[in-house]
Amino acid sequence: MNRLKRLLRPVGIALAAAGVLLTLGFVDHSTGNAPISEVKVRVLGGEGVHFVDEMAVRRVIMNQGTAVLGVPSAQVEIAAIEQRLRAIPCVADAEVYHDMAGNLHVKVRQREPVLRVINADGSGFYIDREGWTLPLDDDYTARVPVAMGWLMEPGASRGVIRVNAHDSLVNRYRSDDLYRLALFLREDPFWGALIDQVVVNADGQMELVPTVGGQRILIGDGTALEQRFAKLKLFYAEGIPKADWRRYSRIDLRFGDQVVCTKRNNLNDL
Repeated sequence: MNRLKRLLRPVGIALAAAGVLLTLGFVDHSTGNAPISEVKVRVLGGEGVHFVDEMAVRRVIMNQGTAVLGVPSAQVEIAAIEQRLRAIPCVADAEVYHDMAGNLHVKVRQREPVLRVINADGSGFYIDREGWTLPLDDDYTARVPVAMGWLMEPGASRGVIRVNAHDSLVNRYRSDDLYRLALFLREDPFWGALIDQVVVNADGQMELVPTVGGQRILIGDGTALEQRFAKLKLFYAEGIPKADWRRYSRIDLRFGDQVVCTKRNNLNDL
């Protein structure tokens, strides 16, 4: 009896292995031939970011000459669909895949703007959280700080570029400095709520325009941000309570450990 069991055991193992292979083959076969019956779209992005919606994504998928619905899943050109979606300037990444039930899943991640740049000639663009530029949108305006003044940055004319990718761009333009400043403001809730405008002077010095107080805050060329903002926060905490901060027209943070204030001539100028 034991000898018979020993003889039958390899046969059982072989049959079980064959069953597994047949099952895998059936799954693979059925998955590849299941027609796409539904396209499920997810659009991701930061809070309040609405550059592209589900309908816009569906139009890109359906209107570019690539059949999807009713096509066996194995024949859907997934790479081509991902490439078209990633070509949209406001899209940071796209992922497309199908499941055994015949669903085509499309996940799109939008770029998250941190700053809007307005050049001296009126042209403009956004800089996103990862340091890429993207064009302005006719239907949607992101609620981010605005940089303006003596600027002629290339992001308005060169499409999607990385602001800190080339030394020539960094040396000739201010986008990299503005990007670092925008990230600094974004990461601190206090400064993010207080500062909504940056003005670049003719000499390249940056001034901040707060939402309250009416001052101009001069921070220089954009270096040593942590030290300069630490001085400003200390000044707000210890200096401002002793005097009406409306009396100051300018707060200069460029000089070492000093905060140099310029008094306003007349409070009625506010």
